Amino acid sequence: MSVTIIFKIAAVGIVVAVLSQILKHSGREEQAFLMSLAGLLIVLFWIVPGISELFETMETLFAM
Repeated sequence: MSVTIIFKIAAVGIVVAVLSQILKHSGREEQAFLMSLAGLLIVLFWIVPGISELFETMETLFAM
């Protein structure tokens, strides 16, 4: 896993937070919630392969 994924996650978090606040102040709370959920799903799709790789590495490390 590289450091760039941390910057990508931070960028998505900032964008989602700003747009969510804009939507909430304009009275669209449901759409703000869906945007937050979409941001979470995007980040999960980026992180899950890294976690899978971590578990595979640990499995090969401790295999006897």
